[in-house]
Amino acid sequence: MLIVIGRQAWGRQGWVRPRVRVPRVEPSRLNLALQGGGAHGAFTWGALDRLLEERRLAFGAISGTSAGAINAVLLASGLIEDGPAGALEKLARFWTGLCRQGGGDVGGLFETLPGLQRLQHAGMDLIGKFLAPAQFNPMDFNPMRDLLRTLVNFEQLRRAGPDLFIAATDAATGRKRIFTRLDISLDAVMASACLPQIHRAVEIDGRQYWDGGYVANPPLLPLINPAKSEDTLLIQLIPLAGQGVPADHAGISEGLNRIIFNAPLRQEIAAIQRMASRRMAPFLRHRFHLIDATPATAALPPGSRLVPDWRMVSKLRLDGRQAADAWLTTNRAAIGRRATADLAAVFL
Repeated sequence: MLIVIGRQAWGRQGWVRPRVRVPRVEPSRLNLALQGGGAHGAFTWGALDRLLEERRLAFGAISGTSAGAINAVLLASGLIEDGPAGALEKLARFWTGLCRQGGGDVGGLFETLPGLQRLQHAGMDLIGKFLAPAQFNPMDFNPMRDLLRTLVNFEQLRRAGPDLFIAATDAATGRKRIFTRLDISLDAVMASACLPQIHRAVEIDGRQYWDGGYVANPPLLPLINPAKSEDTLLIQLIPLAGQGVPADHAGISEGLNRIIFNAPLRQEIAAIQRMASRRMAPFLRHRFHLIDATPATAALPPGSRLVPDWRMVSKLRLDGRQAADAWLTTNRAAIGRRATADLAAVFL
């Protein structure tokens, strides 16, 4: 017999504290869609840095392109090895290592890649108009490859962890290829981040691949059907509009890149809207959320995406943390209940 009085009870062993069942709180599950944007991907690093501190938040599936693909595999690999702490460490080691290997500033990068000095005043986005990658970068130097090889166990990643969807462009046909977790590899990530003006195409299974930003930036459809979560957070890096119509070559090139690398995302959002209007359940039910880096990236100089300058990277990381913190403060309770962004209204 057990007589309960307040929070204590009298039993055969005298006064005891009865066991209280504490209801288990399931974490909110959230898919992540990480847009590419070169060195501006440091903003996503900062946003993930803050999201990983939210202990009642779990990630369902992750899609990414270019820098978004890199952040995706670092996040997934870290989560497998040591949970949020492991992901935080891998992201920090990659971005600090990238800046260190790149020299930390424009001058250091030009010293590392032979032949770039003559193009310094033309802007890095115009490189492809003057030299092929084999001419100005004959050894295909790419510090990202060595960093990822050191930080990510791709064999382990293929066996476990969140679902991954990494986009790359077939260089011969222009078709989209989505690498999943089951076929993820170092080459797949490097293909997703292969700007053809700077690096040679990446060969996988006899096919040559370029940056995935030309065909999916980032992939959204694989996150919806079948869905690991019915909530997807898109982290947008590339502004939809510039500050007026550019008149110089660097500005025009940046404006074209903005249009080209946002076009696939707009197309996917339009397709999702069409399927939702037809009352197709997965697309009708899906809830979207958005963290927009535009306030932090719109005013950056043309070509800054290609230069891992530590001052810019560390500032973008801080901007990303603050943006994610503001988003969580306003929208944390909405996850699993309602959308907080109308992507069609924003992008179309």
